[in-house]
Amino acid sequence: MISLKPRFAAGRKLSAALVAALSLLAGGCSREEAKVNAAAPNSVPSRPGQVVLPAGSPKLAHIKVAPVQMIDVPMDIVEAPGNIEVNPNRVSHIVSPVPGRVVDVYVGIGDSVQEGQAVVKIESPDADAAISAYLQADSAVGQMKANALKAQADLDRSRDLLDHQAVAKKDVLNAENVLVQATALVEQARASRTQALRRLEILGLKPGEFGQRITIHSPVSGKVLEMNVVQGEYRNDTNAALMTIADLNTVWVASDVPETQIRQIQVGEPLELQLAAYPGEIFKTRVMRISDTVDPTTRTIKVRAELDNRSGRLRPQMFGRIRHSESIRRLPAVPASAVLQAQNRAYVYCETAPGVFEETTVVPGNSVGDQLSILRGLSDSSRVVVEGPMLLRNN
Repeated sequence: MISLKPRFAAGRKLSAALVAALSLLAGGCSREEAKVNAAAPNSVPSRPGQVVLPAGSPKLAHIKVAPVQMIDVPMDIVEAPGNIEVNPNRVSHIVSPVPGRVVDVYVGIGDSVQEGQAVVKIESPDADAAISAYLQADSAVGQMKANALKAQADLDRSRDLLDHQAVAKKDVLNAENVLVQATALVEQARASRTQALRRLEILGLKPGEFGQRITIHSPVSGKVLEMNVVQGEYRNDTNAALMTIADLNTVWVASDVPETQIRQIQVGEPLELQLAAYPGEIFKTRVMRISDTVDPTTRTIKVRAELDNRSGRLRPQMFGRIRHSESIRRLPAVPASAVLQAQNRAYVYCETAPGVFEETTVVPGNSVGDQLSILRGLSDSSRVVVEGPMLLRNN
């Protein structure tokens, strides 16, 4: 009979060795798991829309987080093309007061002129006619005065005779009537003389000197924008402008605003102008006039504002854009590069804890410089990934 004790003893020894090996393996696995758990942040659990980066992740070196900035953002913005216009209240179209020959032209296009400066001299037969009319009116005044004196003397004589019953009373009444008529004629003659003298003053002529030439003066200070006259020509049309002079110390900016947006603009509200000639520079003014009619072709309404131009930098027909904002709101803002787009929505990554980033949907607003305002989704205490947000996308 064969004994089985040695075999059972060997089996027991093998089982003990196997159990010890398994125990050592289990202990090693537990220590490795503990190391992994210690390396990863275990205070914030990972969930959809959340990205967790271990402390040693190389991505963290390329990610920059900053708090949002609170800025004043214009709301209900209206933008439209605009251009510089001459101030119509300070522009003069010089015309000749009488037909005649142009003797001298003292200015040229682009010249600066002062108010009252001579610009054109004209030789006209109407000048002599105006002087003659004055002399005749003055002579008529003297004649009417003489008639009135005679009528007064006749009346005095008739009254004296009536006192001595040498004439009838009706003769005195007739003499009084003649005096009244003579006095009225004196007043008419004086009025005619005053009118004739006033015409001489308008033409710049002196009474009693024939052969004078008419000098036309500028009614405003400014620059000559147009010239339609040359020396030596004869001008019959007194309605045609000889030249155009405009005061450019103030100019207007005119813009065609769509009728769908005109409700947002009121007279007196601030307006900004940017011109193609001066990129990056903003000219500030206020709405001065809003047209009462709508252009039937473009469906726009003309809006105008006045600008100070004593520096002479603004020139008529310069093109630009106007910008009008109805109100100002204080909103959080981030760099435009921090906002990502996906599936018709915008979102940013907010840091909720060190190494933990939350995908946050936002509603962008207007841009102010390099900052993009956020209407909804962020608060003034939010911390946003401003550099490297793409490293967190599809992490």
